[in-house]
Amino acid sequence: MTSYVSMLTATDARSHIHLIIGSNPLAAARCGQSLSAGASPILLVSETAELHYALQKRIDDGEVKWVKETFRDEHLFTLGREEIDHVVDAVFVTSAREPSSAHISTLCKRNRIPVNVVDAPQLCTFSLLSTHVDGPLQIGITTNGRGCKLASRIRREVAASLPPNLGSACLRLGDVRRKIQEEDHLLHMALADGDDIDDSIDQLSTFNKLVTEADLDAAKNRRMRWLSQICEYWPLKRLAAITDADVSNILQSYTDLPSLPPSLNPNSNSNAHSNTPQKRGRIILAGSGPGHPDLLTRATLKAIRAADLILADKLVPQGVLDLIPRRTPVRIARKFPGNADAAQAELHELAVAAAREGKTVLRLKQGDPYVYGRGGEEVEFFRGQGFGLARGGVENGEGDVVVLPGVTSALSAPLFAGIPATQRDVADQVLICTGTGKKGKAPVPPEFVASRTVVFLMALHRVAGLVGELTEFLDSEVEKGEGKRRALWPRNTPCAVIERASCPDQRVIRTTLDKVVEAVEQEGSRPPGLLVVGAACEFLNKLQKGQAWTVEEGFRGLDFIGDELDLGA
Repeated sequence: MTSYVSMLTATDARSHIHLIIGSNPLAAARCGQSLSAGASPILLVSETAELHYALQKRIDDGEVKWVKETFRDEHLFTLGREEIDHVVDAVFVTSAREPSSAHISTLCKRNRIPVNVVDAPQLCTFSLLSTHVDGPLQIGITTNGRGCKLASRIRREVAASLPPNLGSACLRLGDVRRKIQEEDHLLHMALADGDDIDDSIDQLSTFNKLVTEADLDAAKNRRMRWLSQICEYWPLKRLAAITDADVSNILQSYTDLPSLPPSLNPNSNSNAHSNTPQKRGRIILAGSGPGHPDLLTRATLKAIRAADLILADKLVPQGVLDLIPRRTPVRIARKFPGNADAAQAELHELAVAAAREGKTVLRLKQGDPYVYGRGGEEVEFFRGQGFGLARGGVENGEGDVVVLPGVTSALSAPLFAGIPATQRDVADQVLICTGTGKKGKAPVPPEFVASRTVVFLMALHRVAGLVGELTEFLDSEVEKGEGKRRALWPRNTPCAVIERASCPDQRVIRTTLDKVVEAVEQEGSRPPGLLVVGAACEFLNKLQKGQAWTVEEGFRGLDFIGDELDLGA
């Protein structure tokens, strides 16, 4: 049987006419749903039917029109809106015992009228979702006919996990988008018709400056990009707490800024243009660990709380971002394939600009800054901009660069997956490698050592190529003599794919080199992830005979610790 999923849509039902067949509590509920959507429900049921009390009340209140007849085909084509030739917009059959259900469904399908028949998915052309409503925010869940009670349970769980007032935030952010569009339209109109400019106000110093269409488009795009980044990267808790003042500040953000508009930061100095000398700025590079916020160092947590601006890598997990004070501006790296260098350069420029204004900038990276985190490159860049690296003392320079260590996933992820990387009598060395070299070039593969555990970071997107390099000679090696070739890894070497280590959705795939490519293809990808290879992978977790791989979901290994310690604001 071929599986399928529904195409979920949101329908603007204002002014629509819904034909509801039945007199039971479900018919009353369908009438209520139609009214909530702005539609006009018509109840079609014989005069002798016993109406549910809620239906009777809606009829008595004039909310629902009652056509006191049994269903006839012409009802579909005579009770609807005049502008669509009186065809009804949708039909709801609310009783499983309705004898003409199959006929009504066939007739509706033939005439492309949406129809829903209770407890008969095969007769429906659409179904209603179990819906959570919070102002303009609607979240719908469907099991595609597998169980309405289950859909309702899932909907409640999802709704309970959301921060309060998220619907209000949707309203505010929607207002921002609308106002940006309206203001830009007025600016274009003013540019097209200069005579309409209001000369009753004082002229600005830029009055005589030529304003072009390109200028206006650039300003609009800057604000729209900023709005998009707010929606994309702010934690939901921060989005839900957005205020009218925040909205006002977003609307004023016409120019390119190194961070949020200064007015969005209560700690910013409103007298920035005074003659008071600014304090020295500082740039802190810190590792956020593998994922779980409890694995932050105390130094990094203090830096998060003290920073004036935080520039975070896109893989820094939500649990860590949730620790950032609401007052602190945050920019997430816009890294995607082909844009990594540009995104890195953008963060460099933002950090330097803010530090030169006397701010403390936290460059928050995943894992450890110096373990495949490009931390060395960043320090080198900042030193080139006059910022000295603090090493016990302080070098002369415009400001200081401080590097804080983080728990690297290269060592912690195997632990969370139950892999003792240096198990006695099994593995006496650990090698940390990258699976992807600079500009995507494949790095030199390590040779096989029976007592070695190898951890490959940034490797899963090219796991097939990596396995081939480990288990087969490269073209350049074939030309060498037997004694000069590296030792190849046996294809039955145990290995493990560890994804989102220490996060609630951690996943571990245990397998062997000859099966890992197939396992990743079948199970899919859940970045960030890494590959561990070596005999230590099976010391505590051996595959059963005949098993190609196993999958372990979830991580609750730190739940016993309880709430985080309050280390002071």
